[in-house]
Amino acid sequence: MSVLIKVDIKKWFIGISHNKKPKLYIKENKVKRMNLKNAVKHFKLITKHKWVVFKLCCMAGIPWRGLMHDLSKYSPTEFLESIKYYQGTHSPIVEAKKDKGYSEAWLHHKGRNKHHSEYWIDLDAPEKAPIMPYKYVAEMLCDKLAAGIVYEGKKWTKEYELQYWNKEKEKILINEKVKNLVTDFLEQVSQEGIEKVLNKKNLKDLYKKYCEQ
Repeated sequence: MSVLIKVDIKKWFIGISHNKKPKLYIKENKVKRMNLKNAVKHFKLITKHKWVVFKLCCMAGIPWRGLMHDLSKYSPTEFLESIKYYQGTHSPIVEAKKDKGYSEAWLHHKGRNKHHSEYWIDLDAPEKAPIMPYKYVAEMLCDKLAAGIVYEGKKWTKEYELQYWNKEKEKILINEKVKNLVTDFLEQVSQEGIEKVLNKKNLKDLYKKYCEQ
């Protein structure tokens, strides 16, 4: 028995001397490298999204909202989960929910960003989904357009966001008046393009039409 142990130990030391790393060490290194790559890719993605949102917010007459948009995505709670579930073609929040049944990043994000309709939901209140203030509705529209532009890339068309919204709106809890505003706006985008309809006057008119009556 003692001879076998000596032989095994000798083989182990020989392996180390020839720089043969244990399999566990190699696997851990691969995971670290993958996480680092995902971190870089995710950082670039969310920064690109933020830049597109900022440009759209400037067109909408709310540059400050564009500047402040989605800053929480750089927080550890949101960033670390996002690099773990990074895909590059859609939000890592979707993958986190598939894997765990929930997303810590999303719970953190929706509670700090007022341009999400979910921020305003209170199931115990008489008005479960109140009308969102104008500036956050405008920011939400810019956010939706930017998400499609960034994730779809060259495949993006002016009709894309309306098609996506028609599926999404049946799954989320949002004030009906705000929902109708979003639908109207995206129908305009699908017909005339962003440049013609994303401006302060048009957004103000839509908000007055749907949310101030």
